[in-house]
Formats: sequence, structure tokens, C-alpha cells
Amino acid sequence: MPTDSTGSHIIRMVLESHFLVIRQFCCYTRALRSENKVTVSFINRDGEKVTVKGSPGDSLLDVVIEQDLDIDGFGACEGTLACSTCHLIFDEDVFNQLGPITDEEMDMLDLAYGLTDTSRLGCQVCLTKSLEGITVRVPESVADMRESDFGTTSSSS
Repeated sequence: MPTDSTGSHIIRMVLESHFLVIRQFCCYTRALRSENKVTVSFINRDGEKVTVKGSPGDSLLDVVIEQDLDIDGFGACEGTLACSTCHLIFDEDVFNQLGPITDEEMDMLDLAYGLTDTSRLGCQVCLTKSLEGITVRVPESVADMRESDFGTTSSSS
């Protein structure tokens, strides 16, 4: 019978694998996508608006990484649902178009600074053509709950 630390390690490995499969499933359309791009605008912590294009099937985290956007600390766990650093705030009409929030995503959002009723994690929101032209806001502060001191914060101030 495994010890508590071994059992915890195994459970963590299984959960991380599960989250990676979910993320890959969410974005499985990459191989099927056409050259059509979706325009997305990000409003940075400093208020700067940056407009980029992403492919249908890409998560918003993928777009930030692929477009090399300068958003401090964004996506620290690389989309494994182990942090809330890719926290984004959506307009209500856009938020209502998004798929349902999983319990795992909600657990991470509960740890995010600046949580709103229209908050989502960028690693869990995949682009579709219906999201053409959306604008998302990056919160002023970010919490990385993977750090041992109950989170590291960064902000524009």
C-alpha cells in the first residue's frame, strides 16, 4: 500500500495527465483547422491594447505564447490547470458564448486575484470563428499558487 506522499504523487500525476488530455481535446481541431484566423485583442495590465490573430482551436494561452505577447507571468503552468496566471476577463456577451467552466477550472479561478463573474482561464478557452474580434482584459495582478509562499504576485504598479 503506498504511503501518503507516494499516493499523493500518483494522484497528482494522474490529475496532471487528465488535465493535459482535456486541454488537448479542447484544442484537437488544430490538425483540422484551415488557414482562417480569428482576431483577438488583449488589454494588458498597463492598459495597452494588443491585437493579434490565432487559429481556430488554439487556446488563448496558445495565442499569447505563439504571438510572444509580453504579459508577465502569463501561463506559468503551461495550461495544466495548476495555476491561475492565465486568468482573463471577458465582456459578458462573449463570456456567455464560451463553453461551460469545469470544476477544475473553477477551483483555480477561486485562487485568482481580481476574479469577476466573467473570468476564465485562457488555457481553457479555445478560439472559434464565432469569437472573431473579441477583446479580453488581463487582470492588474496575478497569483501563482504553485509558489510555496501562498502565491507570488505581480502587478503593473
